[in-house]
Amino acid sequence: MNDLFKSERHGCSEETPQTVLVTGGAGFIGANFILQARGAQWYNVVNLDKLTYASNLQNLTALENDSGYRFVRGDIGDPELVSHLLEQYQPDAVINFAAESHVDRSILNPLSFALTNVTGTLQLLETCRAYWQKLPLHKHERFRFLQVSTDEVYGSLGKTDLPFCENNPYEPNSPYAASKAGADHFVRAYYHTYGLPTLITNCSNNYGPRQFPEKLIPLTILNAMEGQLLPIYGDGQNIRDWLYVSDHCEALHLVLQQGKVGETYCIGGQNEQTNLMVVEKICTILDELLPSKPNFSHSSLITFVKDRPGHDRRYAIDCTKMNRELGWKPTESFDSGLLKTVQWYINHPQWVEQIRTGAYQSWIEQNYTDRTANYLSV
Repeated sequence: MNDLFKSERHGCSEETPQTVLVTGGAGFIGANFILQARGAQWYNVVNLDKLTYASNLQNLTALENDSGYRFVRGDIGDPELVSHLLEQYQPDAVINFAAESHVDRSILNPLSFALTNVTGTLQLLETCRAYWQKLPLHKHERFRFLQVSTDEVYGSLGKTDLPFCENNPYEPNSPYAASKAGADHFVRAYYHTYGLPTLITNCSNNYGPRQFPEKLIPLTILNAMEGQLLPIYGDGQNIRDWLYVSDHCEALHLVLQQGKVGETYCIGGQNEQTNLMVVEKICTILDELLPSKPNFSHSSLITFVKDRPGHDRRYAIDCTKMNRELGWKPTESFDSGLLKTVQWYINHPQWVEQIRTGAYQSWIEQNYTDRTANYLSV
């Protein structure tokens, strides 16, 4: 299969897509990006993923017979493996999605986040630098390293503060945000110190199909469908800017193709919603699509639980630079994207069944059972 991939790449016309190495491509955003990239023929893709708890190769079964796609199981922190892949497939870009990404998990185990998000990214940068420095001039000049990051590195906004933009200072408040900030700083340093042609994107909260069900939207959808409690931290008034995942993927493609080397681009959905509003909207959709019994509303399952430590109050993204320089803006409204998302989970029960492993169930029990009990006893 590898020989076929290489022969297609080197023996084809100039219209053949570029090749990209995607790290963390079996996760939520990475998998959606790969599916979109192959569907639109943006790139040939080599997918390197460690297959941790939030990875799911079932997300990519549609590409099993796609000659322009390869999967390799492995760690971004393994320089021998990454060097081998770079030399074998000669990618034109590396897109780094690989990360530990859940704030609550980072509070329980911050060291693992530092190891993956900071040390892993640093090792990946170093391996890519060695590869890039040996490339022939035409490939050397067009190579890119794209770091996919988060708006959480900027800290928390007040209710009347202007949305985050590329000029905001980094003020991370959680171990997760701090680990992503550290990774971003190394990416920036490799551009300024070594000239590695890097790009950084900082996105707002993503939602859509195939998201691991510990995040707010899929957790709420699945719990509501099963008649379980719908946990909401604190008073439910924390605000997030919601970005539909396909809009994000389109933005990443544009940044990779047209973005200015060394620059940062903020990508947001321009859809600010309180957590309570999000949960209530999901309940309203399910009341219509899956009516349970007379006079029952899924919103009756809402339960307020003890807030997480250091819970940022508001995130929002100013996308002016993306629109001005790259002509991008989100196309999906929150209501239309949320309806698509709920319908996807309803229509894919097998996906839900397979991803909800024993490890996931243990995590839900650990994270929410004690919070609910403690909150109700206060």
